[in-house]
Amino acid sequence: MTNVAVIYYSSTGNVHKLAVAAAAAAEKAGAEVRLLRVPELAPESAINAKEAWAKHHAETKDSPVATLDDLVWADAILFGTPTRYGLPAAQLKQFIDTTGGLWHEGKLTNKVVSSFTSTATAHGGQESTLLALNNTFYHWSSIIVPPGYANQIQFAATNGNPYGTSSVSSGEPGVTDDNLGAIEFQARRTVEIATALKRGLEAA
Repeated sequence: MTNVAVIYYSSTGNVHKLAVAAAAAAEKAGAEVRLLRVPELAPESAINAKEAWAKHHAETKDSPVATLDDLVWADAILFGTPTRYGLPAAQLKQFIDTTGGLWHEGKLTNKVVSSFTSTATAHGGQESTLLALNNTFYHWSSIIVPPGYANQIQFAATNGNPYGTSSVSSGEPGVTDDNLGAIEFQARRTVEIATALKRGLEAA
């Protein structure tokens, strides 16, 4: 069985919705799945100043938190983050910055990785956020699996780009049905490639 970790940071819940859909799709594709958040770093005063942030924080505070052991366990990892000035959120970046030991030991080599994001506006840094995450994966010697245009859902107007599923959080409905379809396809594709790679490496 292919092990998949869906690791995300979400402040107001949009990335969380995508992560939940990714986890469900990966499980449906036959993988064993762990849905994991990274720790919140923002002070309570900042969280409580925004109603949606405070609500989501309270709803998910008891959810499982990602550890380095989860990265070792996983054959494939899907990372989700909102954008912060065109870059991944500090919360996810802080978790990534703790992986130096695993990288040094070669334990992240050949991990299959894919990523997704949500921004406040249609041109608020979706592509640059995902490309910035990819820089980490090059250093890890991981295998990046983008959704590309390998499925018709990728041509839907609200799906952003071929780098990874991207939603726009401002206004309603936030995460759209097309976004959910896109992340489901992305997760299935990630599982398929990870499974094929795992079998190939085991047979080598």
